[in-house]
Amino acid sequence: MNPKVSVIIPAYNTEAYIAKAIESALQQTLTDIEVIMVDDGSSDKTVEVAKSFTDQRLKVIVNQQNLGVSAARNRAIRTAQGEWIAVLDSDDWYAPERLEKLVLLAEETNADMIADDLYLIKDGATSPWSTLIQESGEDVDIDKVLQIDIVDFVETDVYGQAGLHLGLSKPIFKREFLVKHGIEYDETIRITEDFWLYMKCLINGARFFLVPKPYYFYRSRPNSIVHQGILSRLNQCCIATNSFMQQEVVKKNPALMRALSYNLAVFKKNLAYFQVVVPIKQGKLVTAFTELSKNPYFFSDFIPRFNKMIQRRIQYYAMGNKLVFDMSYNLQRKRKTTN
Repeated sequence: MNPKVSVIIPAYNTEAYIAKAIESALQQTLTDIEVIMVDDGSSDKTVEVAKSFTDQRLKVIVNQQNLGVSAARNRAIRTAQGEWIAVLDSDDWYAPERLEKLVLLAEETNADMIADDLYLIKDGATSPWSTLIQESGEDVDIDKVLQIDIVDFVETDVYGQAGLHLGLSKPIFKREFLVKHGIEYDETIRITEDFWLYMKCLINGARFFLVPKPYYFYRSRPNSIVHQGILSRLNQCCIATNSFMQQEVVKKNPALMRALSYNLAVFKKNLAYFQVVVPIKQGKLVTAFTELSKNPYFFSDFIPRFNKMIQRRIQYYAMGNKLVFDMSYNLQRKRKTTN
């Protein structure tokens, strides 16, 4: 008999964290599960740590070369036999009751995908500093399961702006729905890949629900935040947004087209900004000047950003608000990556 849930864990050089992730999956109150860990060409002891577990519910798959988090997740999904697919990043972990709670609510609501709130916790901290919903600025009824439609999903997940940012969430998916619609992660995208997978689901009519209670611990650590390559990431977001906007089902939804058009404009504005800033930081002043000449509105964008940066530093150094940079991180949509 197939398991109720398949937990898939893509991993890359996370030997210090993988044991906690696997333990949190194997110690779920819902025991009818399988755990599929796909190592994506790690050069450390990630595989060795994973193979030290003797629980027969754990399967370890090893990619001989690094293919990217999307490819690793797709390989796990193709192997999965569970009624539900649950994603777990290799440096995160679940609360013990997470899968039992989500599966029960998913069946009650006839969901195709259902997400919970996220605990936000810094690496090395003993307790979370906030949750995704608390940082969203949205007025969410914490006692009510919410259904999320595709327009709301896009409108509340805008780069650099407050909102629910459910592209950061980790829903469980009905495997039958993914198979029926041929939905997989886009292996050409190495950042914000979750957001675009959820978009594929919603475009295909997925019933998406949010449980406003946190059962997932989302760890932020310096080595997992993508500080470099922001131009490439923003370009990917522009390409992906444009691609979705060309689909007939999207064109027939004016509200969705408006939401995606706004997101695209925000991506392009940020891309133009960083096309000047990145060369400056790299000491390539001629390149920066060339890009600045193409973007006459750079300073109108730079000044409010600079003012916010100064305000954050005043709060941090003068007022002792140690969380101000964490909150800024979350709103700026810097994503964690496993590769």
